[in-house]
Amino acid sequence: MKKSFDTIVSKVRECGMKKVAVSVAQDSAVLEAVRAAKDRGIADAVLVGDEAKIKEIAAQIKVDISDFKIIDEPDMIQASLKAVKLAHDGEVDMYMKGLIDTKNFLKSVLDKEVGLRTGGPLSHVAVFDIPGYDRLLFLTDVAFMTYPTLEDKANIIKNTVPVCKACGIDNPKVAPLAAVEVVNPKMPVTVEAQQLTEMCEKGEITDCIVDGPLSLDLAIDPEAAKHKGALDRKIQGDADILLFPDIHAGNLVYKALVHTVPGVKNGCILTGTKVPVILTSRSDTFETKVNSIALAAVVAHELR
Repeated sequence: MKKSFDTIVSKVRECGMKKVAVSVAQDSAVLEAVRAAKDRGIADAVLVGDEAKIKEIAAQIKVDISDFKIIDEPDMIQASLKAVKLAHDGEVDMYMKGLIDTKNFLKSVLDKEVGLRTGGPLSHVAVFDIPGYDRLLFLTDVAFMTYPTLEDKANIIKNTVPVCKACGIDNPKVAPLAAVEVVNPKMPVTVEAQQLTEMCEKGEITDCIVDGPLSLDLAIDPEAAKHKGALDRKIQGDADILLFPDIHAGNLVYKALVHTVPGVKNGCILTGTKVPVILTSRSDTFETKVNSIALAAVVAHELR
């Protein structure tokens, strides 16, 4: 059975409704998303921000927030710290960005006193449910880590594997992507991809299968693997995790999928944190925001 966002939502309902703290919640798109998430049995919310503005916006867009807890804090920086502390203290399961710039939101995530640090680097994963494709695809990193080193890439894999497990994929296949599927010393990305493969074989990266370097077609298209004679590879068009060499490659593929594939669904979270962090963009659709909450909910359950 194909894993999809429908199966993710079903899993959330099985493990019980989670709770999300929203940082600076006076945002119409976020209020609509948390309302839908609660109505669908995904997550309850604690709204932290300017209470008067939150209620005013909710009334304007006709969203009922009477059953949400609101913590009144007009100052955006203080609101973000109060919201993240709820996640730090275990009072909520997830932390979500509202009407606050990304820089200050991330400062709250990384705050030494009340933040969500775990000691390792943070990374971003986007999960795609593509019509006509037989599995979920996990794209990383497309939004956070700019030019990952070999060590960073190993940590990105370690951050992403639990997300796969939360979505029902127990031994995900990881494709470190490059322009070619052979090692070329003049192309450092291919050398690092081979090193990641060897690290997995040595048990330094666990709970997954790593096979690189791989071109994108070999990673996701079984026919391409057959035509290129790559039937000796561990991954033959059936990769689960696409590990990009840098943020440019990842972000270009992400936006190509979002803006050109009819009916595509996706959700995104920040990983490597104490609890999942929902870092959506103002340009993300309503459904993407709801899907991101659902994704964070199953990951929160997996982490616990």
